[in-house]
Amino acid sequence: MYVITGATGNVGSVIARTLLAKGQKVRTIARNVDRLQALAADGAEPFACELTDAAALAKAFAGASGVYVMIPPNLQTQDYRAWQDRVSDATATAIERAGVANAVSLSSVGADKPEGTGPVVGLYRLEQKLNRISGFNVLHLRAGYFMENTLAQIGVIRTMGIMAGPLRPNLGIAMIVTRDIGDAAAAALLKLDFSGRQARELLGQRDLSMTEAAAIIGNAIGKPELTYAMAPDEQLRPALMQAGLSENMVNLLLEMSAAMNSGHMRPLEPRSPQNTTPTSYETFVAEEFVPRYRGAAGTA
Repeated sequence: MYVITGATGNVGSVIARTLLAKGQKVRTIARNVDRLQALAADGAEPFACELTDAAALAKAFAGASGVYVMIPPNLQTQDYRAWQDRVSDATATAIERAGVANAVSLSSVGADKPEGTGPVVGLYRLEQKLNRISGFNVLHLRAGYFMENTLAQIGVIRTMGIMAGPLRPNLGIAMIVTRDIGDAAAAALLKLDFSGRQARELLGQRDLSMTEAAAIIGNAIGKPELTYAMAPDEQLRPALMQAGLSENMVNLLLEMSAAMNSGHMRPLEPRSPQNTTPTSYETFVAEEFVPRYRGAAGTA
């Protein structure tokens, strides 16, 4: 049996459905059991649990041959790293109590650094806590920058006519769609071809700059003149807070962007067939960005 935390998320749902399609028994975890009903209809066992509750997590993990663990976003909290630590502490404790032998964790490029990478510091801490568990095999999937992050540009394009953000325009980014992370995690759980403490980077189909991303989006939405501009932190901070993020979360995201811009946060592995994933940014834009952009245009 496999246990999937964050089973309603972009990555966890792909893992759960892939394992179910392979005939595996799957227990899915979410805060609200109602959100698990679609997966339950496909044969998954729903389990309602807060990821900060070590005792409940230990019950959920009991009997698992492998688990998938992650730290869900909590963009409104005033202390994001404390939230991350609560989840990672509970996760590590539950794995030890349940005697889990194998796990795949969702981590990030940059999780090799103990500081200076914004929210990725919490993933460094998660990795370290899981690595300290005796007799335990864990694979940390250090994913690149989510393509889904660029969906936030829909509103920027509609209001400003350009794309804008904190990253340098010509910075090459290892950009990945979340479903490819789910596929990689599911494959690792099925094979259990890892032992001890391992980290593998997932770098997407190719590196891409925000200038290149703007050109791809512009051509797809009928705005070939679309450009990207790097915006200063003092301009981005109030805009992000107005969008509903806490000041603490905004500061951490800006710290992460600065770490990417400086090269402090970057992939450690050279690109290879093992860390390259199939979905191109053009495919993501056609399948995800354009329909949402058109939907936003239709309701504006």
